Amino acid sequence: MSSTQDNKSSALHAGKVQVPTSTSMPDNISLNKWEDTGFEWAGEAAPSSFERLATILATEHEQSNIVLNTNLYRRNNVLHLAFTLTGEVWLTCQRCLQPIAVDLSDEYDIALLDNESQIRLVNEEQDYLLLEEIVTEQSPERLLPFKKLVEDEILLKTPMAPKHDDCEMSVEQFGEIPEEEETENPFAALASLKGKL
Repeated sequence: MSSTQDNKSSALHAGKVQVPTSTSMPDNISLNKWEDTGFEWAGEAAPSSFERLATILATEHEQSNIVLNTNLYRRNNVLHLAFTLTGEVWLTCQRCLQPIAVDLSDEYDIALLDNESQIRLVNEEQDYLLLEEIVTEQSPERLLPFKKLVEDEILLKTPMAPKHDDCEMSVEQFGEIPEEEETENPFAALASLKGKL
């Protein structure tokens, strides 16, 4: 069974799996329902639908949907959340204050560990999270915060201060800058008094 799931994961990363496309991205994945059988979702999400991301998006440019392919699977008794992001978001350049595109396209595979003893089951390079720290218990379900995890990865991929490679700093001048008038040296008056005292 695990080899089938490995094949699904490999095929997903290779873009060969055709999963029905949806525009309603699930906020959560029920682990009670899907952690043993696996879960796949493919669809699109508007950048503005991510609450934290929406606060940094450029308003001067139309945002396109981000395409997402997701696979929740188990390998070597470890649960994995793999997803591929395709798309970009428009942020505001911190130099010229014009929109700048930031490419989000990447592949992610996060091991979801039941406890710290499972760390030895994953590669050193493997990203992992402890389920006890991220799963919300809503009786009777254990919910994986899927949308929040995807948003976390998007935010890690976006620069804190995006800048075009070849733009000038935007400087706005308000009013006239007064030219400095030549003022007399204040000590000159003292020097003229020196001989008179």
